[in-house]
Amino acid sequence: MPPEADPAAETHRTPLPRPGPGEPHRRLAEILRVDHAGEYGAVHIYRAQRAVFAARRGRDAIAADLTEMEAHEQVHLSRFEALLTEHRVAPTALLPLWRLAAGALGAGTALMGEKAAHACTEAVESVIEKHYAAQIAELADRDPDLAAELTQFRADELAHHDHAVDHGSREAPAHRLLSEVIKAGCRVAIKVTERV
Repeated sequence: MPPEADPAAETHRTPLPRPGPGEPHRRLAEILRVDHAGEYGAVHIYRAQRAVFAARRGRDAIAADLTEMEAHEQVHLSRFEALLTEHRVAPTALLPLWRLAAGALGAGTALMGEKAAHACTEAVESVIEKHYAAQIAELADRDPDLAAELTQFRADELAHHDHAVDHGSREAPAHRLLSEVIKAGCRVAIKVTERV
């Protein structure tokens, strides 16, 4: 009959190391995959919104704003594409799904009107800027060059957020509900994309 286990010995065992933020390449891959997917989604949100407004008379101003913001996001996306290649990280397998979701969100909010489109921007950018802020803090010592790039990208996202607020995002119908649903969707997309 085997001897009984000593409960005291069980509590003093050293746990095996687990993957986590201390595993730099895996964590960098998560960061790049998520950020690439986020910028990819942003491009497609703005593109879908712009297509809706460009087809309507008298909406030239918002179509021009959306074109400019899409161009900023395209710069970010191109940089993340280069970083994925440089670090040999595959993009998320969910890009086709995120493209459909982003297009539907962009077109749907644009069809609800300018203020709803701005509410979408406000909600998305509020999640993204916090996401970037956390990454910047995490990378500041380990990868200061990437942290500096993310700092610039975050500044662009904050500018988009503030532009949306200045143009009536909070006057959108059911603003609070719309905002919370979009934010929740963004958070879920971030968590899923970290893994897939």
